[in-house]
Amino acid sequence: MQTIQRHLSPVGSKTATRQVAFSGCRLLARKCVVRSGSNGAPQTTTEQQSTSSSTTTVDLDKELTKFTRKAAGTFAPRSSTKQENPAVKGSVLYNVFEYQAWICLVAGGLLSFNLIWPTDEPSIPRLLGMWSIWMFTIPSLRAKECTAREKDALNVLFLLVPLVNVVLPFVWKSFPFIFSSNVAALGLVYWWKGVWKEVYGLPLAWDGEAAAGATAAAGDASESVSGDSNGSAQE
Repeated sequence: MQTIQRHLSPVGSKTATRQVAFSGCRLLARKCVVRSGSNGAPQTTTEQQSTSSSTTTVDLDKELTKFTRKAAGTFAPRSSTKQENPAVKGSVLYNVFEYQAWICLVAGGLLSFNLIWPTDEPSIPRLLGMWSIWMFTIPSLRAKECTAREKDALNVLFLLVPLVNVVLPFVWKSFPFIFSSNVAALGLVYWWKGVWKEVYGLPLAWDGEAAAGATAAAGDASESVSGDSNGSAQE
């Protein structure tokens, strides 16, 4: 019996060694899987966050566009006829409205800064200069043929400028300050909507507007593709 045990003991030790090595390999493989899974999780979360943020930006922009379009369409002056706008791009009437808008802006600035008909006290000319962008510049730009982005920007300005002119006098009663705020609002909204780049060819545009437009276009394309696939499946 002792002789048999002596012969069997090396075999048992070899088997135990193999089992220990096999279990160690399994533990090492599990650790590798856990590490690879933990490394991949943040990438997926980051992609989901970027997608959700871009979707939220597109939704907010759409809601703001709908609201401003509805409000401006209700209160802004409109044509009494359903004829097409004769002030198309390249026509004389288009250029008249374009130059009229910017000339009125310059004249309003001269009045607001008290360079024309100067007075020591608040006067009607200075008040007219302060409101010149809302009374003359924006209506002149709206009267000509506008692109979709330019129309949206003018709708936002039609609602934003009166709010600025009513609120800012509580902060500082200064005609130049309020007029400068209106000019800044015009420039920023045009930059936000990409009007400077699209209409005037200036390299001034918010990158988020292009990204939002691309995301919206991709969403519309995916919806159309899904609609076509559903229609073909039903057939």
